[in-house]
Amino acid sequence: MRFVIQRVKHASVTVDGEVTGKIEKGFMVLIGVCQEDTKEIADKLVKKMTGLRIFEDAEGKTNLSLESVGGSLLLVSQFTLYADCRKGNRPSFINAGSPVHAEQLYEYIIDECRKKGFEVQTGIFGAEMDVELINDGPFTILLDSDSL
Repeated sequence: MRFVIQRVKHASVTVDGEVTGKIEKGFMVLIGVCQEDTKEIADKLVKKMTGLRIFEDAEGKTNLSLESVGGSLLLVSQFTLYADCRKGNRPSFINAGSPVHAEQLYEYIIDECRKKGFEVQTGIFGAEMDVELINDGPFTILLDSDSL
């Protein structure tokens, strides 16, 4: 499982001209799922993501968590995080989880973040989406379950 976490001033996702999710200060997170991923792996990444202390404190040090700044989450499914570009110029996506498996884990992640008390906005699984954001910093972190 892979999360690309961007600390944002604001972010939104639009599908067919309709805004499906919009946040102010928080994390815009692209979520990629592979077939071997489980709820236990999702739990580990959710815990790490929501505990990250990457917001600035009064002294300008990245010392505050999402919760401590009242931040929100915009969670967007992104199977292309499992693109394999080793051969040729056209990426292969055979390492991405099946749509059924990936959607189940994506919905599970959304529910777990809400259970932790965070405001969660989303895209629409499998849809063509336009994502807009102002990356604060810029500050972007990749969480990969293979390296945690």
